[in-house]
Amino acid sequence: MTVTLITTTEDLAALCRRLASAEFITVDTEFMRETTFWPILCLAQVAGPDEAAAIDTMAPGIDLAPLYELLADPSVLKVFHAARQDLEIFHHLDGRVPAPLFDSQVAAMVCGFGEQVSYQALAAKLAGARLDKSSRFTDWSHRPLSQRQLEYAIGDVTHLRVIYERLSAELDKSGRAAWVAEEMTALTDPVLYEQLPANAWRRIKSRSTDGRFLAVLSQVAAWREKQAQGRDLPRNRILRDESLLEISARAPITVEDLARTRGLGRRLAEGAMGQSLIAAVKAGVVTPEEDRPRVAKPRPPARGAGPVIELLKVLLKMRCEAHDVAQRLIASSADLERIATENKADVPAMAGWRREIFGEDALALKAGKLALSIKGGRLRVERRDPIEEAAD
Repeated sequence: MTVTLITTTEDLAALCRRLASAEFITVDTEFMRETTFWPILCLAQVAGPDEAAAIDTMAPGIDLAPLYELLADPSVLKVFHAARQDLEIFHHLDGRVPAPLFDSQVAAMVCGFGEQVSYQALAAKLAGARLDKSSRFTDWSHRPLSQRQLEYAIGDVTHLRVIYERLSAELDKSGRAAWVAEEMTALTDPVLYEQLPANAWRRIKSRSTDGRFLAVLSQVAAWREKQAQGRDLPRNRILRDESLLEISARAPITVEDLARTRGLGRRLAEGAMGQSLIAAVKAGVVTPEEDRPRVAKPRPPARGAGPVIELLKVLLKMRCEAHDVAQRLIASSADLERIATENKADVPAMAGWRREIFGEDALALKAGKLALSIKGGRLRVERRDPIEEAAD
């Protein structure tokens, strides 16, 4: 296979001018993130109906502005598979999220291909292609790239053209294109890709609901986030989650106390980073009670809710099988618990197309207006007769 490798701004601009007239383009990236906070874009692959190219994003002197403009062009649909990490990269580099968007993984779940179906599986089923994935975890920052790497990379956008066309046709046939469009609206929201230090504490798993603990945790987690972003290092290279939780529990405000933190060390505690970390702890300690973060105390399901939750799980499975759509796309276990215990649960299953295929039936099941029965060895959903209901 001959692969076009773009290494200059001039050639990239020419490629993007040609692709700007396409109805859709397919896009993929290869990146490294093992030693950095921000992903390092090593290669970008783009294909239109008649050509495909790999863009060496690390080539000396190359300006990726033409690519960013193409990805932002509202007249060209951008097709990705499992797009979220790719979108995060482009949002960080360009400040914009590529749009309009089509994510083949989401579309495949809508079309009944199962939960989080892989690109390899879709390529085999829809494009009749067998992919060699041996180059997937190679060092994409090393130059020169091998022919094998380039062939692997370009395959991720050439077969995606066929996958998109087949899925798009199926969505038009089933009338579900609007379902995918609704998901793409959420996926292209820039807020999804913002790495705000003030929200960093939410990523850290903790069972505590104590206000003082959470106030310190929010401050020290924001401190780590700023350090990681500013120094472009992974969060755990600055300080591990376990250390942040220990600091939040003990709230050390002296060098001696801070140095006792497991995994931190005296050298860090005594340096400038230690001083700024202590300042973050103090800020958390003195946070007024009304300004402290709050999390709802986890409550076990109400007495008697367990069987209702199990029935909802059965109903969800039945409805998803009937509509040939992935369960994960409709409701999570936590969503089902909320539906079982709340009359107006604020979960995705209670809005839009999800409500149509599951949410309304879930409410009817709770209200006794829908019944599950077994006939002929098969589970069935039946609407209850109002007269029968009144007699009960």
